[in-house]
Amino acid sequence: MAGAVIIDIAHKHRNSRGVKVPFHIVQARRDRLAELLGQHHYLPVKELCRRLGVSEATARRDLAALVGEKKIKRTHGGALSEFNDRFPSFRDRQGKSARAKAKIAKAALAFMEPGGTYFLDSGTTICAMAEAFRDHPITPATIVTSNLPVGEMLAAIPDVQVFLVAGQLLHLQSTLLGETAQRSLEFWEFDTAFLSAEAMNPEGIWNSQSAIVDQQRVVLQRSTRAVFCIDGSKLNREAPHFLVQWDRVDALVTDVSTERLAQAGIILQDAQRAPKGRGLPGMRKASAPENAPSSEPDADEMPIHIL
Repeated sequence: MAGAVIIDIAHKHRNSRGVKVPFHIVQARRDRLAELLGQHHYLPVKELCRRLGVSEATARRDLAALVGEKKIKRTHGGALSEFNDRFPSFRDRQGKSARAKAKIAKAALAFMEPGGTYFLDSGTTICAMAEAFRDHPITPATIVTSNLPVGEMLAAIPDVQVFLVAGQLLHLQSTLLGETAQRSLEFWEFDTAFLSAEAMNPEGIWNSQSAIVDQQRVVLQRSTRAVFCIDGSKLNREAPHFLVQWDRVDALVTDVSTERLAQAGIILQDAQRAPKGRGLPGMRKASAPENAPSSEPDADEMPIHIL
């Protein structure tokens, strides 16, 4: 009887133009919706609308039907809380691709010099960079971050001033996000922003949550240089939210070779291979101070791609 009720409702369903939609089309769309949520664990309604080509009212109706069929679970607390609960936590992600992140972290220090003001993004790769900075501090420096472990780690270093953005605390993600955080960033101008991402492909760079992308775009507007630190596990992937095209990226620090990037359809200008910690073309000698990591060539040379 319950099944008949659901079918009856589906037959009465109309699209945004008021046209009745056959039940098999509605069911196929809902199956696809359930599949998307199964793959990504979390997707905001607007993203579901984009992927399925439906209105928000239709998407919400489909979600309610899937909840009624117990194919998905409803979450409460808003998009950020849902993201915090459903996306793999900071600690869960910290151990993945650890060796690549450590290499990227040491290479990224070449973009820092004494006296600079820097933004350090959320994410585990940027946390690895903070660990490298802690071991080889480049001071004095002003650090602004949304990354709680980074703030705690660097605040104890002499001659380093650390500021946290204001925002909603997502405890599982160890980050601060939201409109308040974005507004607090408008007080700052950054020499270099070190940013992370969930995916990179020929179109550009992608991330997992709209609030992260919105915050990163504010940072990009207020930064002289944007350095993206992305490991090879993110190559040839697409996340729910597009951030930026490659022509808006000043540098990519990655463990992926130039050849592999090219095979993936990512062609960067002036790409070169540089050892970790070595000063980069166009940067002052202060970029590689005496207390920076060794610049001697070794088997772990990092491809640093400069646009």
